[in-house]
Amino acid sequence: MTQDDESCLTGQFLIAMPSLMDPNFAQTVTFLCQHSAQGALGIVVSRLLDIRLSSILESMQIPIQDQRAVEVPVYLGGPVQPERGFVLHSPLGNWQGTLAVSEEIGLTTSRDILEAIAAGEGPEKYLVALGYAGWGEGQLEREILENAWLNAPADLHILFDLPPAKRWRAAALRLGIDLGRMSLQAGHG
Repeated sequence: MTQDDESCLTGQFLIAMPSLMDPNFAQTVTFLCQHSAQGALGIVVSRLLDIRLSSILESMQIPIQDQRAVEVPVYLGGPVQPERGFVLHSPLGNWQGTLAVSEEIGLTTSRDILEAIAAGEGPEKYLVALGYAGWGEGQLEREILENAWLNAPADLHILFDLPPAKRWRAAALRLGIDLGRMSLQAGHG
């Protein structure tokens, strides 16, 4: 499967259906950073942790020169490797450890982007997450067929500007779907 393949969901929102009760994903929006025949990797962008970026910077001994970095919230990016940090950002920029998700969005795991953010020289828009969501070969496709997820084109405003608690409903509204009106029962006729 290539990036151009129609079935590739890289760069899209994965929206949990109301019936999805897995505590890791109930009422979440995940931004898919990579999707291929081998599996998928995404960052949950609608669930905050009770920590701030300043805690991470201090633990990494990165001096904070830009006070805006002190209160930046940190997201629970998913249940896999919750000790590992990820920065989802726009524009793409030129960082050491970046996966280019699209021409506008990158996922970076290298220290240099955190140093730039702490110095006030980071990307224009970003969110910091601990952990990620991962699916093995064919797993995500099966879950979509089982009505666990909707997918929709990503929107930078929803991804970076909208309050996290509003992202789940807003992402579904991009498809014209009001999740508040949906039944918890899947319909298979």
